[in-house]
Amino acid sequence: MIAHLRGLIDSVQDSSCVIDVNGVGYLVFCSSRTLGALDAGAAANLLTEMQVREDAITLYGFSSTAEKEWFRLLTTVQGVGAKVALAILSALSPDQLIAAISSQDRAALSRAPGVGPKLAVRLVTELREKAGVMPGGGAAPLPAGPKRPHHADALSALLNLGYRHAEAQTALAHAVEQHGEDAALDMLIRGALKALSR
Repeated sequence: MIAHLRGLIDSVQDSSCVIDVNGVGYLVFCSSRTLGALDAGAAANLLTEMQVREDAITLYGFSSTAEKEWFRLLTTVQGVGAKVALAILSALSPDQLIAAISSQDRAALSRAPGVGPKLAVRLVTELREKAGVMPGGGAAPLPAGPKRPHHADALSALLNLGYRHAEAQTALAHAVEQHGEDAALDMLIRGALKALSR
């Protein structure tokens, strides 16, 4: 099993890239969100999922753990193969997926190519209970880090305390408004908890 690849991006196509790892070029299929953060000739580190079938061995790449976990979860739904899962992840970030499934927003899910009304209903029905415990945070650009490094950690801490994603996000936004974008992690968590206790 290949868990991740670190190397130089050799080329970027519409749905895939080739990453050169010590002279070996690996063809990796990715969401447009991940591909958009890659540049030919630049160094990158891709988390990967390898699927082995009788007729092919295929690598799928992700810029974040959240994206990889969502890919795994999406492909457990009947009618969602790897191609459709990547299309969904291209149309919606992990945070947007959590919001769409939690609020049963079938129209948002249907924006992804290959997701019709019936499949959107199935996604909402089968994943509604699991969406709240899935990682969000979106896909961080590679190789640069996220612009707001503490926000994802603060949101994760609130989710681990048992708060629902939507209320945790609202409280975090309130804390950011009070303390600023660059506030320390503990300040953001305290501010969010204060907002949640009202």
